[in-house]
Amino acid sequence: MPIELNHTIVHARDPAASAHWLADLLGRPAPVRLGPFHAVALDNRVTLDFIEAGPQLTVEHYAFLVDDAAFDAIFGRIQARGLAYWADPAHRQPGRINHHDGGRGVYWDDPDGHVLEIITRPYASAG
Repeated sequence: MPIELNHTIVHARDPAASAHWLADLLGRPAPVRLGPFHAVALDNRVTLDFIEAGPQLTVEHYAFLVDDAAFDAIFGRIQARGLAYWADPAHRQPGRINHHDGGRGVYWDDPDGHVLEIITRPYASAG
């Protein structure tokens, strides 16, 4: 059996709201409630399982590989909602996207400060 990532836990102040926010922004089905989790399913059978954060929330980074059509749709929703976005994870290039490896990429923050990213080409894929 190959080894595949199945799920990861995302800590959030309001897990239901955060899961719905991300699912809507990415154009995914509504999250599914599984015990204390609100699971957002991705196309590769991986879920992001949102759970209530403890007193100290650790900010994480989540990157999503998408095709050009999905990039356009997601980036359009980012812009339509007036969300701040950057071409880099350090937030030094505001209002821009990047073109690494011949693709496109953009970063933005979720309501809990997690740094989210969509890219159309995996890093180091240009050869």
